[in-house]
Amino acid sequence: MNDEIVIRATDFGKRYARHAAVCGLDLAVRKGELYGLIGPDGAGKSSLMKAVAGVLAFEEGRLEVFGLPVGSEREAERVKGRLGLMPQGLGQNLYGDLSIEENVDFFARLRQVPAAEAAARKERLLAITRLAAFRARPMKQLSGGMKQKLGLVCTLIHAPDLIILDEPTTGVDPVSRRDFWAILAELIADQGLTALVSTAYMDEASRFTRMSLLHEGRVLAEGAPQDILALAPGVLVQCRVEPQLEAISRLAADFPQCEAMGPDIRLFAAGLDEAGARAAVAQRLAGLPCQRLDVMEPELEDVFVAMLSRQGAAAATAQPVSAAVANAEGLAIEARGLSKCFGEFIAVGDVSFQVRQGEIFGLLGANGAGKTTAIKMLTGILPPTRGEGRVAGADMKQAGALIKSRIGYMSQAFSLYLDLTVAENIRLYAGIYGLDRRRRDSRLGWILDMAGLHGHENDLASSLPMGLRQRLALGCALVHEPRVLFLDEPTSGVDPLGRRAFWDILFRLSRVDGVAMLVTTHYMSEAEHCDHLALMFAGKVVADASPEAMKQEVIAEAGQLYRLQADNAAALVRPLQEHGFANVSPYGAALHVLTREPERLRKTLAGMGVPADLRERPIAMEDVFVHRVSQLEAASRKGQP
Repeated sequence: MNDEIVIRATDFGKRYARHAAVCGLDLAVRKGELYGLIGPDGAGKSSLMKAVAGVLAFEEGRLEVFGLPVGSEREAERVKGRLGLMPQGLGQNLYGDLSIEENVDFFARLRQVPAAEAAARKERLLAITRLAAFRARPMKQLSGGMKQKLGLVCTLIHAPDLIILDEPTTGVDPVSRRDFWAILAELIADQGLTALVSTAYMDEASRFTRMSLLHEGRVLAEGAPQDILALAPGVLVQCRVEPQLEAISRLAADFPQCEAMGPDIRLFAAGLDEAGARAAVAQRLAGLPCQRLDVMEPELEDVFVAMLSRQGAAAATAQPVSAAVANAEGLAIEARGLSKCFGEFIAVGDVSFQVRQGEIFGLLGANGAGKTTAIKMLTGILPPTRGEGRVAGADMKQAGALIKSRIGYMSQAFSLYLDLTVAENIRLYAGIYGLDRRRRDSRLGWILDMAGLHGHENDLASSLPMGLRQRLALGCALVHEPRVLFLDEPTSGVDPLGRRAFWDILFRLSRVDGVAMLVTTHYMSEAEHCDHLALMFAGKVVADASPEAMKQEVIAEAGQLYRLQADNAAALVRPLQEHGFANVSPYGAALHVLTREPERLRKTLAGMGVPADLRERPIAMEDVFVHRVSQLEAASRKGQP
C-alpha cells in the first residue's frame, strides 16, 4: 500500500427524487487497500459504488478515480477499462446456462483480453478459487459461495487495477464467506490490487485495511479498525446470572448496550477498564448469584451501536405483554428421523432434534444443507419421505391445518404487503387467521406496543426503516398468539441497532411468554443468542448442543484461537498452512489462527523473521461453524461416511 489515491470523493451526494441516498460524503481510498463500506441496507453503499464504477450519475460534489473526474458518462469511459464491478446479488453478473469456463471465456472476450493472456490468467484464477475441477458445471447449478467466487474470477479476468464488490458475501454461508475473504486477501497481496468492498455484516469489518461506517447516507466514522475501536473506549462484559430477566433489568439501568446471549448477558461498559467494569457490574448484581464474569475487548459492532446511540438513533421499544401461551412446558417441536428425497437426491436424511417450549433454537448450515426443506416438512408445506414430527402438539402428517393455526412463520422473502399501511397489514393477517373484531383490535394494540410502532399506524410498510419493517413482520406472525414461531433469516439487511432491538423482543417472547422459536440465520453472531443449536450438513444434523458446548468441543479438538498482528499479514497465510497450521484466516492487518501449538507457531514465525504479536481471543460461533463444516467437507472429498 502507498499514498497514491485511487478513489477520492469530496462532498459527494446522490438523490432519488426527494430522497437523499448519500449526503456530503468525503472518502479517499489508497492504492493497495482493501477498503470497506460498512452499513445496513439503505446506508448509501451501492449508490456510491455504482457512481465510482461510472454506471450511476450523481448530483452533488466531486468524484475522482485514478485522479480523473467521473462526473459524466464520457469521463467515466476513460477509467472503466481499469476497473471491475461485481454487483450485489448471487451471480448477478453471470449467465446461468453457461458453464464456469464459458462464463470466464465470455468475460475475457468482452474485455478484449488477448487469448494467451486470458488462458493463463483463467487457469491461475480457477486454481486459486478451487473452481478448476468444476469448470464444465453450469453456473445455475453452483452453490451461492461458488457463484460468488466465479463472479470474482470474471471481475478479475482483465487484470483491473481497482475492483468494486457490492456486498459479495450477502446470503453466502460462513464457510464460503471466509473462503472468499481469504482468496481476496491473497489476490490483493500478490497483485497489488485496490478493492472497494461493501458489507452489511459487522463481523466482517475487522477484515478491512480501512473503512467507512455509513448510516443513512452519511459517514459516522472512518479509519483503520483499531482507530474506530478507539472512538468508543470501553470493555465487553459477559456474565451468567440467575434470574436472567432480573439481572438484565438491573444492568440495563447503567449499561444501555445490554442484551441476552442465550443463558448469558453481554454488555458494553463504555468508558470503563476491566477493573472498573467488574466493580460496576458486581455492584448492580449485588445479591444475585453470578456463575461467571468475563471481560473482553469490544467488537466494532459495539462501537457502531454506541455511535448511533450518541446521535439519538436508538429506538426504544416497549416490553411485550404476556401472550398467554397455552402450554409453557414440554416439547414444542420434535423431529424424528425426518427424510425427504427428490428422486435419487436426498435433501434431508434421518434428521432428529427437539425444541422445548420457551426455547430459542438455531438451525444452522451452509446453503443447500437442508434447513429450509426440514422447516417445510415440519410446517406441513412439504410431505416427508420418511420420519415423523410433532409441532405445537400436533402430528405434522395428520394435522397440517391445525399446525398452521398454532405457528407463526416469518419468511425472509415475503412477510408483508408493502403497499398497505402498518395497521392494514396487521388487520389483514388477523383476518387470515380468523380473528374476530374485538380480538383483532386487541392484538393490533399489542403489536404496536411490542414493535414500537405507535405513530406509524398509517405509514406504508414500504416507507418504514428495515428494522421497523422486520418488527412489523414479526408482529404479523404473532397476531394469532402462536405457541411456536419459525423465523427464516429474520434480520437480513437490518442495522445493528435494529437487530439488537429485534433480538430483545425474541428473548422476552421466549422467557416471559414461553414462545418456542426455530431460527435460521447467516449471522454467526446471532447464533450466540440461541439456547440450543443444530448444525446441518448434506441433509443431516451433525452437531446438536448449546453454543458453549460446541465451542468447548472445538477448543478440545483444534486448540485456542489466536490473533496475530503482523505487517502484510495476508501474505503469511500460505506459508503458515505449509507449516501445518491449517486453520488460518486473514482479518485485515491481522490473522486468526486456531491451534493447539502456540509455542510452535511463535517459533515458526521467528524462523520466518516475523515479529510475533500473538494474543489469545475467545472462540466465536463462526470459528465453530467453519471448523466443523471444513472437517465434514474434507471427509466427504475423501469418500468417508
